[in-house]
Amino acid sequence: MMFSVILSTASRYLLPLLLIFSFFLLLRGHNEPGGGFVGGLVAAAAYALYFIANGVYEAEKLLKAEPIKIISLGLLIAILSTIPSIIIGQNFMTGVWLDINFPVIGKIGTPLFFDVGVYLLVLGITLKIIFSLAEEDK
Repeated sequence: MMFSVILSTASRYLLPLLLIFSFFLLLRGHNEPGGGFVGGLVAAAAYALYFIANGVYEAEKLLKAEPIKIISLGLLIAILSTIPSIIIGQNFMTGVWLDINFPVIGKIGTPLFFDVGVYLLVLGITLKIIFSLAEEDK
């Protein structure tokens, strides 16, 4: 693998910007186009760029969590987001919303928590695939 100082430096500045943008897409998704899937793909692309510039070891070290744990957490959050509708006697996965309006985000409800679960699932699965393929090249 050939090391590029320019790409390495650029990736350190682009990673936080792309993660912020992915979070924006996540939060925007329950009212407008975007959501957990697209946000998770953008976040995974940010880590993939960092991996290409700095190597798989540095990218895994930066992530600070195993992709399998991220997948597990995402799946848990997505499953837990379905429970409130069942508890209040609604159909499975019916959106349940709080009556409080938060600044910037708006109303918070189970669809947002489901999107967070999907975000983490997509991020974890994509990174697991990328890191697995990268380690095979060694």
